[in-house]
Amino acid sequence: MMKVALSPVATGLLRVLIARADAHRDRICLMDCRSVDWQSLTFIGERHELSLRILGPHADAIASRLLDGLEEAEFSLRGHIVADIARASAPLACSDGSIEIRLEALTLVDA
Repeated sequence: MMKVALSPVATGLLRVLIARADAHRDRICLMDCRSVDWQSLTFIGERHELSLRILGPHADAIASRLLDGLEEAEFSLRGHIVADIARASAPLACSDGSIEIRLEALTLVDA
């Protein structure tokens, strides 16, 4: 299995997303994560693209807990805020019963 390199901010984001889903950590697999530095005239941060796969029975219920109200949710990351987070596409039901979720997020340094 290939390991995905994560920035410290992406690691924190993954942790809060797993906590939001209220499921055992082994039920949510990180399939891919891409983070790039981002900045505007007044803010510095990172843009993230995450691909998650939810495994096992009741994957649809776990996906619902994770996604329902996601855009309005507030997350606590050390030294950063989640300025924007959304689905990149509709959840995909896989033939093995798992659900694939793609998310995009913008995190900003909390000055």
